[in-house]
Amino acid sequence: MTHMRFVAAILAAAFTLIASAAQAEVRTEWVEYSHGGTKLKGYLAYDDSVKGKRPGILLVHRWDGMSELTQKNAEMFAKLGYAVFAADIFGYGQGVLPKDLAERKHHMDIYVKDRPLMRARTQAGLDVLIKNPMVDGARLALVGYCFGGLVGVELAYAGAPLRAMVGIHGSYQNHDAADAKNVKGRFLILHGAEDKPAPISQVNELIG
Repeated sequence: MTHMRFVAAILAAAFTLIASAAQAEVRTEWVEYSHGGTKLKGYLAYDDSVKGKRPGILLVHRWDGMSELTQKNAEMFAKLGYAVFAADIFGYGQGVLPKDLAERKHHMDIYVKDRPLMRARTQAGLDVLIKNPMVDGARLALVGYCFGGLVGVELAYAGAPLRAMVGIHGSYQNHDAADAKNVKGRFLILHGAEDKPAPISQVNELIG
């Protein structure tokens, strides 16, 4: 293939992708569920034009909870053809949405200190995603931002049926390395090497 033909092929593929994205009809809805007596409220997003079952993404929020950004991130992945469920870890279903740094740290610390609770609460969200009839339960991934990256590692270490765990600017700490044997899929860690709150040494310890 000549250089010009190669460029033309790339452009054609790009225009096709743009056109399909423009035609996407992203639907969203709030899903109420519970765990251990705690009322939870997750955010489901999917492209209504996709027919049949599609791969599912469990999206885990940052330490600011079920924020507007979390909802937009869910919609972003839905435009790519995934069924996306943003799980409620902190208890948005009961009105928990941290307003400042102190509240964010408080709610995050609850789960950092109680890993079984973290895993169980996240599994409750994964169960909601798997039970959705549009989701192919054999093609599941977790995408976690900040606090969600830590959560993703814990769920994967618990043996959840995830083909992939993507941690974006994650906060990794005190994971039990012995549980790595339970991982069923691959990890993709996207992190800033100069990140001071979550230093690269945490990432190196995780992958070491």
